[in-house]
Amino acid sequence: MSNRAGTYKNNLSGEAAYQSFAPAPLPPKPPIEADKALVEALVKANKELTRLDGIASRIPNVNLFISMYVRKEALMSSQIEGTQATLEDVLDPLIDENANRSVADVINYIKATEFAIKRLNELPLCNRLIKETHAVLMEGTRGQEKSPGEFRYSQNWIGGGGSTLKNARFIPPTPEDMSLAMSDLEIYMNTDDNLDVLIRAALIHYQFESIHPFLDGNGRIGRLLITLFLMQKGALKTPALYISYFLKKNRVEYYDRMTEVRRTGNFEQWVKFFLEAVYESAEDATATIDKLTALHNANAELISGFKQGAASTLKLFSYLEENPIIEIRKTATALGMAFNTVSDAVARLCDAGILEQTGGKIRRRTFSYKAYLDLLREGTEQ
Repeated sequence: MSNRAGTYKNNLSGEAAYQSFAPAPLPPKPPIEADKALVEALVKANKELTRLDGIASRIPNVNLFISMYVRKEALMSSQIEGTQATLEDVLDPLIDENANRSVADVINYIKATEFAIKRLNELPLCNRLIKETHAVLMEGTRGQEKSPGEFRYSQNWIGGGGSTLKNARFIPPTPEDMSLAMSDLEIYMNTDDNLDVLIRAALIHYQFESIHPFLDGNGRIGRLLITLFLMQKGALKTPALYISYFLKKNRVEYYDRMTEVRRTGNFEQWVKFFLEAVYESAEDATATIDKLTALHNANAELISGFKQGAASTLKLFSYLEENPIIEIRKTATALGMAFNTVSDAVARLCDAGILEQTGGKIRRRTFSYKAYLDLLREGTEQ
């Protein structure tokens, strides 16, 4: 059975027989049909993405916001795969003592994102970069035994727990077909065509998920590819788009629409869904940046008016926006300030209602910048 998305191929025989999917190279043939609804979705998504990129690159402490956005995207992308972790887990200042495997997964995703964005300055978006990023993602986690940084040499499949080749929901290409498909995808990512960059991003994500070149971590790497491709093409200057917010909310539809492409060759319905994801994610990110900026300005003004210790408290406040949950001793070390100076600044921020104690005994108390966390937490609840 075949359509413009690819071919279902018969493998082995007798009891061991199974069908795998071999995707056709991109772009689809015949080409994507841009009807009125698709064009409208494209215009909307591009406009919102341009607005987000403009706002994200204009805010004063852009790196700080970006580091929080990368953490949020990492958390939600990992949650799509079933990782049980919360924003508080990922931001825990005592993470070295409290980290579990789920939190380690998210921390590795953050490292992989930062690694890939930096590597994009030295390499084009290629299979080498994808493999290197996968190695960072899988380092020391539960996928460690699943060939980190290497494309698979065995057949994989997608299904519920305990599923086999016999009852799998989807069987990606054989290792030979996978190798060819990844080579084709690498060429497509680095060849210009006349499709809009957002449509190309939709096709690349779908294609990567269908190829499933790794034994583990395909979903997370595939979603990271969206950001990397948009940055390589100049559609995003910073990784401020957390598309996993929308994909997590619409998880069943997300998988169903990619399945529909493989089943019928209907790329258009997937592209429309993807454009809606970009639009809603960009709109949400823009609104969050506006709220975080307003919160920053109001609190910075409040602290500047303190009669005592305004300078040291402002220094702590800047640190809080990158580390919204703090422990006094670790914070004092990080800022190169005396323990008592930080302790006094924390007390002032608690009195002002900016910080509140959220955990720990006297010696290892933690304090949270609650209003900031509340804004970031949206969409991250399990």
